[in-house]
Amino acid sequence: MAKEKPHINIVFVGHVDHGKSTAVGRLMFDSGNIDEQAMRKLKEKAEELGKGGFEFAFVMDNLKEERERGVTIDLSHKKFNTDKFEYTVIDAPGHRDFIKNMITGASQADVGVLVVAATDSVMAQTKEHVFLCKTLGVNQISVLINKMDTVEYSEDKYNKVKEDVSNLLKTVGYNPDEVAFIPASALEGDNIAKKSDKMAWYTGPTVLEQLDIFKEPEKPTGLPLRLPIQDVYNIAGIGVVPVGRVETGTMKIGDKVTVVPGREGKGVSGECKTIEMHHEQIQEAIPGDNIGFSVRGIGKKDIARGDVLGKSDSVPTLAKEFTAQIVVLNHPSVLTVGYTPVFHIHTAQVACQITELVKKINAATGEVIEENPDMLKNGDAAIVKIVPTKPLVIEKQGEIPQMSRFAIRDAGQTVAAGMCIDLIKKE
Repeated sequence: MAKEKPHINIVFVGHVDHGKSTAVGRLMFDSGNIDEQAMRKLKEKAEELGKGGFEFAFVMDNLKEERERGVTIDLSHKKFNTDKFEYTVIDAPGHRDFIKNMITGASQADVGVLVVAATDSVMAQTKEHVFLCKTLGVNQISVLINKMDTVEYSEDKYNKVKEDVSNLLKTVGYNPDEVAFIPASALEGDNIAKKSDKMAWYTGPTVLEQLDIFKEPEKPTGLPLRLPIQDVYNIAGIGVVPVGRVETGTMKIGDKVTVVPGREGKGVSGECKTIEMHHEQIQEAIPGDNIGFSVRGIGKKDIARGDVLGKSDSVPTLAKEFTAQIVVLNHPSVLTVGYTPVFHIHTAQVACQITELVKKINAATGEVIEENPDMLKNGDAAIVKIVPTKPLVIEKQGEIPQMSRFAIRDAGQTVAAGMCIDLIKKE
């Protein structure tokens, strides 16, 4: 059997209608990860729905409703092989009301491709997505300047968009000099998997080549085991099977594990009996593995989505209160003490109250602008104190960064995002 290729999760983000799904579909088709026949079926389907040209988008948009509306609603995952890596592509929605899924996607991604249409350049959501990628730990990104066919493949137009996006990247802390900007047309197939003959002025990589240029992310195997539970199934003949993705550490068969908070809020312990990935039994799971597993001693009612599994000698941290650095993205008015929105942390969704605005800071440099401000408005970065309304697992950025990040949502939109920098443990 050939040695397994290193695995990378990649997310395609960007403003609605900038061509993310089409780019992903085109990439899969032109690189031979989807066959002609499947593509032909999608093309017929697209034309039948009066959506000619949407066939590439349909590769990822597999929900019926999405096909009819022509927008991406949920996250889709597809396997995809390049010469060096095995990728899982997470196609994240650009639509306002779907940003919740976008957060889930970005928080699982190692690398990102920001899709920006040459016609529109930077839009409100482009900003939000770049910011979320950074806050959620997507450390490597590349920028796909799409729809070049609609601007006559103009180098001037490309340079203008590149400049706009570079300025945006700098504001959140990416270094534009380390980011590949790729002019492309997903619809026409220029520079996605095949080099375009219409942009001789561009000498850089295609999207497909860029995927082999990204660096393999280091797996945080040295950190304590943390596995947020995504779902809990009851499978005939096997029993209770929780599923989730290992964020940090490793889990082996026979490990003594504890899931917190669990139903009683005190945690529930047992021994790992089996681990399965892609329908195959494995002996050990490492960071990035999406697994189903069974634990002797844990029942269906004991645990739920949002709980976190760790080893019994290093139980995940339940916070009574935590201090976080946040940036306000999109609050309808101003954010003040007493505000109690829903926090999305790993797979948990828990209402938390902001109990103190400690200080307002400069997001890029971290210097203090104002101590104990009365309120925070859009664009402000701040250190705040937060009290969860029910038991919640979160870790410090300095100890287990993968478990420290969160997004704050209210009334159907992302209000803020941030990370935990300190906490008081629940006794």
